[in-house]
Amino acid sequence: MADKIGFVGLGAMGGPMARNLLKAGFGLVVHDIDPRKVQALSEAGAEVAHAPEAIARQCAHSICMVETTAQAESVIRGFAAGAAPGHIVICMSTVDVTALRALGEELSAKGIMLLDAPVSGGTKGAAAGTLSVICGGPSEAFAACEAMFRAMGANVFHMGDLGTGLAMKLINNMLLQIQVVAIAEGMVLGAKAGLDAERVIEVLRVSTGRSEALERSGPRMMARDFSPSGTTDISYKDQELQTALAKALGVPMMLANVSQQFYQMARTAGYGKEDGSAVVKVIEGLAGVTLGAKRG
Repeated sequence: MADKIGFVGLGAMGGPMARNLLKAGFGLVVHDIDPRKVQALSEAGAEVAHAPEAIARQCAHSICMVETTAQAESVIRGFAAGAAPGHIVICMSTVDVTALRALGEELSAKGIMLLDAPVSGGTKGAAAGTLSVICGGPSEAFAACEAMFRAMGANVFHMGDLGTGLAMKLINNMLLQIQVVAIAEGMVLGAKAGLDAERVIEVLRVSTGRSEALERSGPRMMARDFSPSGTTDISYKDQELQTALAKALGVPMMLANVSQQFYQMARTAGYGKEDGSAVVKVIEGLAGVTLGAKRG
């Protein structure tokens, strides 16, 4: 049992992360609501369990990688129902900090340790095993899990107590998501001014407006490639978590609140399952111009 890791949530991020654990030689027991995803991991060498509770009975460590706070709460409580004292649960989802800390207290009363370990790097980083893993929780639990984190990520950080990994992840996502909206506005302004989108990106890449967000989103906007690396729905969800945390702590969050409305408009327009860079289509619609379109 000590050599096995449980893993629930085999989606666009979780599936590649689980595969990297297998590649590193970890025994893996998996579950997902989508049987096709379970089958793919089974064919790659993972064992299969029918529920989180069954996973925790077989493993010393259990990972949750689902999308929402409600889903994470359900999965983690499932782990707790099957886990023995000394079990370590790792929440790698980006969820509500307050809710996770409350779960930590529930699990601690049963002798179970909880870590938050959200990741950054998108689907490409998940596939390549180059994610940043940003962890909070008991130092002894982090030490016990560090090897598995390094199988999934190139950069591993322990930030402090439970919830600090999530707080750091939310800050990172906040900066990215605000920048994506700003890049969309800049690209659309350039199109309206008659500038070629390729030239706009070429100039920005060697000027003070350059950023990782530009490299990730600018070419996608120009190429109309909105296949999801991180969906608009997830961007909206993350910004809801950012602003909720800020409200709880009494911190003003003007830009996060404003940029969130662009993601909401994109969701309303039907782009929720597209990449977050699809917000450019909302701004194009408001400005009456499309990137790359011939001007009359």
